[in-house]
Amino acid sequence: MGCLQGQAAIVTGAARGIGRAICLELADHGANIMATDVLADDLNQTVDMVKEKGVGCAFEVADITSGEAVERLVEQTVEKFGQLDIMVNNAGITRDMLLPSMSDENWDAVINVNLRAVFLGTRAASKVMMRQRKGRIINMASFSGLAGNAGQANYAASKAGVIALTKSVAKELGKRGVLCNAVAPGFVATEMTAVLSDKIKEGVKQIVPMQRMGEPSEIASVVAFLAGPASSYVTGQVLSVDGGLRM
Repeated sequence: MGCLQGQAAIVTGAARGIGRAICLELADHGANIMATDVLADDLNQTVDMVKEKGVGCAFEVADITSGEAVERLVEQTVEKFGQLDIMVNNAGITRDMLLPSMSDENWDAVINVNLRAVFLGTRAASKVMMRQRKGRIINMASFSGLAGNAGQANYAASKAGVIALTKSVAKELGKRGVLCNAVAPGFVATEMTAVLSDKIKEGVKQIVPMQRMGEPSEIASVVAFLAGPASSYVTGQVLSVDGGLRM
């Protein structure tokens, strides 16, 4: 029996990459999964993979930058599974370019998905978790949010905002038994980094002490730790999972 047996988790950005890996990892530990994304075909594949684990699984193609859509997602999760124990705000996008060339649209798009949606998911989940007097909120930050990154002013700002939001929520909700933490990946081998040139990928390997990119499963295992009983006295923290990049 897994340490999350019978618990219910929402995972945003669940269609592929780190989000899919998180769904599978939490399912391996016994959690029922509500998966959401805007990529319907890939999301269906994730759902099929989760169901093979023998846990409950539902899905919703939803725009998580909409407050109404997020509130409905939480309501559907509680209706189906009777509770909400774990909220993983994972969805994220990039629109990389140097600041002088960055359009208003590309700034707003990244802030909306990477930060506004985390606020909406955290707010909606917290209402349920406060009544239960227990719950885990896990937000996906980034190395860029801790150190900045050229060409990623919008992305870095959004992830820095996620970190500050995480710490504030941890201070507000800790007394209600709700823990809030963030995970800050470095360079991970996903569809998002697949578009990088071979030259950039080799350069990344040179600056990472472990000399490689991370795997989605390596991020997912840290999320599972934060969701599980072993992290019962951990809140307001940002766990870097970056192969030593930020040392």
